[in-house]
Amino acid sequence: MAEQTGRMFITGPKVIEKVTGEQVDAESLGGAGIHNAVSGNAHFSGHTEKEVLTGVRKLLSYLPLNGRTTEPKPAKEASRPLLNHLVPADTTKPYDVRKVIRELADPQSFFEIQPFFAKNIVIGFARLGEKAIGIVASQPKHLAGSLTIDAADKAARFIRFCDAFDIPLLTVEDVPGFLPGIQQEHNGIITHGAKLLFAYA
Repeated sequence: MAEQTGRMFITGPKVIEKVTGEQVDAESLGGAGIHNAVSGNAHFSGHTEKEVLTGVRKLLSYLPLNGRTTEPKPAKEASRPLLNHLVPADTTKPYDVRKVIRELADPQSFFEIQPFFAKNIVIGFARLGEKAIGIVASQPKHLAGSLTIDAADKAARFIRFCDAFDIPLLTVEDVPGFLPGIQQEHNGIITHGAKLLFAYA
């Protein structure tokens, strides 16, 4: 979504005010910032429509024409010596899983999807030996990588998308489990967590 021009909602500010009495402007209700960071309905944002379209073109470069297309044989496996130093030996220390992903993937090939939504899980495309792959990784830097409703939904949707195009999936897991809390339980973490498990199955 383009910032300041892109908006998306079911009912607009005037309808909301008339029905509920709540006052909100169009940007705060359904602008690019809201849908990229809060609702998770948008996957990209940019300052201009051109920036957004550039991101969409990059996304399409990772996808085959259909789910039956076969990829060429991957190139020879590269050595990745930095991996031994990116994950701390102390399991209580947070680290940025993006550094691990960038080291695993071919240089400059990682393309993150929904970077501002459910930051405790990282999803995106990369190339491994020149072959396109999907990546799902817990992010120890946010909530210690715990799974939340939003994280489970974000990952499950991405996994199903990769499955539809027969894109191999790499999972980088360093997760203590589901985030405990009354709000998570009341909002259905069991059901949302099951969606993630079902997507993997």
